[in-house]
Amino acid sequence: MIKLEGIEKMNDKQRLNYLLLSLEGQLSSENDSLANISNASALIYAIIDRLNWAGFYFMRGEELVLGPFQGLPACNRIKLNTGVCGAAATTRKTQLVPNVHDFPGHIACDSASNSELVVPIVKNNKVYGVLDLDSPELERFTDLEANYFEKLVEKLNQYIDWNKI
Repeated sequence: MIKLEGIEKMNDKQRLNYLLLSLEGQLSSENDSLANISNASALIYAIIDRLNWAGFYFMRGEELVLGPFQGLPACNRIKLNTGVCGAAATTRKTQLVPNVHDFPGHIACDSASNSELVVPIVKNNKVYGVLDLDSPELERFTDLEANYFEKLVEKLNQYIDWNKI
């Protein structure tokens, strides 16, 4: 069980470490991939502040399809090479975007989003999808967060059979 008391007193690094620890607890106690991905998005949304969306998109053919998330309804499908998510999946590189309105081809699924962090999910040299975080604040995400969310995806890769998602 997750307890959020005291989280408001944590600094960013403490919150990120707490997130990874909480995720490890979830992943190690459940073997259903969908349940784990669903709870991963909920943990991110509960622990990381100043987000308006946190979730996953998964590769289906040549496009990304919406997976478990927290926040307002989102775009169902995103083509590769389109928007921040499509760029992350295509380049296999984390996209830290301080102002999404300056990103060529940005897709405004939620007009309140102003910055975005997207981490590609790559395992055994295959792209399975992306982890997408949005914020209504400009310049919300940091290099520290990008590094920790890459670690989070690595942790997911240890437990999740992406072929079953």
